[in-house]
Amino acid sequence: MCNTWLGRFPHRSARPGGHTGTVPVTAYEPNGYGLHNTSGNVWEWCADAFGPGERVIRGGSYLCHASYCNRYRVAARSHNSPDSSTGHGGFRRARELLPGHTTAEGATA
Repeated sequence: MCNTWLGRFPHRSARPGGHTGTVPVTAYEPNGYGLHNTSGNVWEWCADAFGPGERVIRGGSYLCHASYCNRYRVAARSHNSPDSSTGHGGFRRARELLPGHTTAEGATA
């Protein structure tokens, strides 16, 4: 599960629960590796360059819809300029749990 546009784009999203923008990372169940929202929600900036003056983005966003954006998956690469100011772009933070610590979902390291 991921946060992408539902309904007829660009009209108001017909999302169950009323999500029309970004959602908390735990809004959907994690995948088999315990990762949340690896596709959808926001395009994720990557460190590698796409071309002159552009950076790679991956994953897709809450604005992706089948009629407009058919590449909302982790393996898909797209691009944007680093000075872009959009509400549907961001980055992923990852952390390693210290031994004995528990996440909000109950996983223990």
